[in-house]
Amino acid sequence: MLASKKAYQRGVSLPSSNPFQRLAELLSGETPGLDPIVMTIGEPQHAIPDFTAEVLAENMAGFRRYPPIDGSPEFRSAVASWLDRRYNLGGLIDADHGVLPLNGSREGLSFGAIAARDQLNKGLDHPVVILPNPFYQTYAAAAHVADAEAVLLDAVAGNNFLPDLDSLDAELLERTVAFYVASPTNPEGFVADTAYWQRLIGLARKHRFYIFADECYSEIYRETPPIGILEAARDLNEEQGGGFANIIVLNSLSKRSNLAGLRCGFAAGDPEFLKKWAKFRGLAAPQVPLPAQAVAVRAYQDESHVIENRRLYNEKFEAAEKHLGPILGPVTPDAGFFLWLDISRWGDAVAVTKALWTEIGLKVLPGSYLASDQSDGSNPGRNYIRISLTAPLEQTEIALERLAKWLGDKA
Repeated sequence: MLASKKAYQRGVSLPSSNPFQRLAELLSGETPGLDPIVMTIGEPQHAIPDFTAEVLAENMAGFRRYPPIDGSPEFRSAVASWLDRRYNLGGLIDADHGVLPLNGSREGLSFGAIAARDQLNKGLDHPVVILPNPFYQTYAAAAHVADAEAVLLDAVAGNNFLPDLDSLDAELLERTVAFYVASPTNPEGFVADTAYWQRLIGLARKHRFYIFADECYSEIYRETPPIGILEAARDLNEEQGGGFANIIVLNSLSKRSNLAGLRCGFAAGDPEFLKKWAKFRGLAAPQVPLPAQAVAVRAYQDESHVIENRRLYNEKFEAAEKHLGPILGPVTPDAGFFLWLDISRWGDAVAVTKALWTEIGLKVLPGSYLASDQSDGSNPGRNYIRISLTAPLEQTEIALERLAKWLGDKA
C-alpha cells in the first residue's frame, strides 16, 4: 500500500517517541504474571570477539588524536576487502573513495537523506524520502532532518515484506531524493533478491535518487548468505555499466560482531556521493575514534567469531520452530534475529503484548509500534509482535515454552 497523497506537514510521519518508550507507557503500572523475561530490544548478548580488549589496548594512544573524517587507510582497506570477499566484487570497491567510516550505521542513516537532498538539488521545498513501513525509526528521523515528505510503503507478506515497487509512479519518483530499504528486513527478516535490487537500481538511476541499503543484519542468516545490493550492481554492470552510482550500503559491527557499544560502521558504494558526503561530515559529524577503527580492522579480517555467533542464533531459531511451529506454522525468517509473528487470531498486537506481560511475564514489542498509521488508519504491524532472540538459549527456551502454552490455551 502506498500512503495517500496529502499536503506536506513537517514531522507528520515522525513517531512521537521510540517504540520502547511507547511500550514502557503501555505496561506502566502492570505487574508481570510470572518472572519477567524481556525479548524486546535487538541488543546482542553473545560474547564480544576475544581480540577486542587486546586490540584496544594496543591502540590506546589513538585516543589522543582527532581521527581523519574519511577514516584510516587500514580501516578503508579492511572494509573494502571484506566487501570484496563477501560479495565477490572483483575489486570494484575503491578503498580510497568508496568507503567511509561511521559512528555506527545509524549515523549514516540519519544524515543520508539531507546529503542526498543537497547533492541532487532538485529545486523542491520538500523532496520525497521513501521508507518501508514498518521501519527502523531512524529512517523517519532522516526524512525529518532533511525537511522531506516521507512516503511510507507498506511492507507486507504478499511482497516478501519489501516495499512494493509497482506502487510507485513516475511523478513521485521524480520528486524523490532518497529511498531507504533494509535487507534483511527489520523486523521481518526477509531478503531482497537480485531482481528486486536491480529493478530498484534502475529506478534510482532513471529518476535521480539515492538508495540507502541498510544491510546491518546481513551476517545473521540461517543457511544462505543474503544477496547484497553491491552484488546485484556488479551483475548489472556486466550488462549496463554504472558501477555503484546511486547506491550507498550501510553496515556495522553491532550485529555481526556483537559490538553495538563500539559505534563503528561504514558506508560504501557511490564514490562521488561519498566524496561530497565526507566534506559534509567534516562539518557536522564526529569522527570515529582510531582505536575503534583498529578493532574494526581486526573484526573484518576474522570470520570465526561471526560463524559462532550465527550458530548460536540458529540454535534459538530451531527452538522457536520446535515450540511455535505446530501452532503458527513456520516462523523462521531468512535472516536477522527476530521473530515476526502473526498473532491476529488472538487479538491485535497491543492487546496481545499487554496480555503476555500480565499473564506470563513475557515482554515483547507490538508490531504496530514499529510502523506508522496510514491516512486510512491502517497499520501493517497491527497483527504482529516482534520477539528478539538475543537472550541466552536457556532463557529463550523458557520464554518460547511459555508463549507456546499461552497461544495453545487461548486458541
